[in-house]
Amino acid sequence: MPLAADWIGSVLTNVLASLVLLAGGFLIGRFRERKAQQGKALTEYDFYPYVATPERFAEFSLKDFRLGMHYFLRNSDVRAARQLIFIGEQNAVRQQLGEAEGKTYDRLLAKYQGAGIADDAQEFLENYRNIARLIGRTFPNMGIEVLIHDLSNPTHSITTIEGGEVTGRMVGLGTTTLLVDLMRRVNLKQDKLNYELTIGARRFKCTTVPILRKDYGVVGAICINIDVNYIRDGVLPHSERIAEFFQNYC
Repeated sequence: MPLAADWIGSVLTNVLASLVLLAGGFLIGRFRERKAQQGKALTEYDFYPYVATPERFAEFSLKDFRLGMHYFLRNSDVRAARQLIFIGEQNAVRQQLGEAEGKTYDRLLAKYQGAGIADDAQEFLENYRNIARLIGRTFPNMGIEVLIHDLSNPTHSITTIEGGEVTGRMVGLGTTTLLVDLMRRVNLKQDKLNYELTIGARRFKCTTVPILRKDYGVVGAICINIDVNYIRDGVLPHSERIAEFFQNYC
């Protein structure tokens, strides 16, 4: 009996050891497979499509974007390719590509489900849009504009705006240099706080907060713009307007 018990114990030990090794091998294989599917960051490639200007600022490089586009059609890297597509959309790359290159870009979008990247960005920014709406509605008729830029589509980047009468802007309008400026400031660890913006004779006190997303960098921005002229010229000189202003606040 003791001999049989020892034999059974030895068998169970070997079986357990085999199961542990099998499970370990399975987990290691899954880890390696997942890592291979994840791929590298786009910054690890030589054709990362931003180059430094003489002033050491980041500038979009169409040449490097083309190189990356062709590379990822020949070689698979889901993570880096989707980052490339996102950067291309940020910089309105389709408008910069010729007809033949546009078709190549379409193939890249098809291979890496690129059409969904913009949808992902919109979903990611939804909570920020809600924040902007609620902050903006907290200060109605007070010369304060709060808006969200979705920088996955710079030509139509404004997706939410409250108090748009302050600057005359509306949903669907775009931005030009905001993306590059925010990238520069993020790299330099600088805030875009309390800066002055002049539109014609009107002055605005502004703060812009970049919205960052892992693997994609700057994907959007929350902007708060205060109409200095409205407060200085339209409110402060008139006691009744001051009272009305604070009634809106309270």
